Amino acid sequence: MADDGPAAWSADPRADGLGAFAGVEDDRAGSHPGVRHIRALGTMYRFDIHYPGDVDTYPDRQRQEVRGMRTADGRELRVAEGETWRFAWSWYLTRALRATTSFTHVQQFFASAPGGGPGGAPVLVMSLRRRGGRDLLELNATRSGVVVAATDLAPLASRWIGVEVEARFAAAPAGRVRWAVEAGGRTVAGAGRDGLDLRPGAAGISPKWGIYRSLKDAPRLRDAHLLLKDLRARREG
Repeated sequence: MADDGPAAWSADPRADGLGAFAGVEDDRAGSHPGVRHIRALGTMYRFDIHYPGDVDTYPDRQRQEVRGMRTADGRELRVAEGETWRFAWSWYLTRALRATTSFTHVQQFFASAPGGGPGGAPVLVMSLRRRGGRDLLELNATRSGVVVAATDLAPLASRWIGVEVEARFAAAPAGRVRWAVEAGGRTVAGAGRDGLDLRPGAAGISPKWGIYRSLKDAPRLRDAHLLLKDLRARREG
């Protein structure tokens, strides 16, 4: 992806560590004591998930995620109603992290509940989804019930890919998103959709990265990890 200006937020594993995020959801239920599932590792972040051992506070799923954007001076940035933001990062989605017929989310834009309590919900998610016998990386506008785009996962697995999302987070019909995936120096997937419901709510939108998956599609689950780097974001309007 082109680098066309300074970021309002970026995450440098070496300088910022996990402090670049507003929250770290590493084994919230304490199901795997003594094990770190989310680490800053050199120039990247690593997320590990273990099957069947890791269980979330909701016992039908697993979760190892980071949440939100924290600046070097300690401020948390959240996306407010009507704002347009551009997010970009690089991913290494290992082949062991398989697409499932139930949910396997690897990124979310989450509308938090006021005060940080329960009741929030994602407005955009990127998932590894198995549909009709195909393994896909898809972008889903969940509140609108719309799959914005999907692309075959196999050519993207176990290699570095670049992802860029530009979205206006607003109620329909003003909400919109543009999505691009780059591999090997070329754009392999790109799509956009207008007229979406991407309302942030009173507490704003926070991005999330990591592994959040259902335990329902057990034959396709195994120990897996993903790598993440080059995270940056800025407000466009």
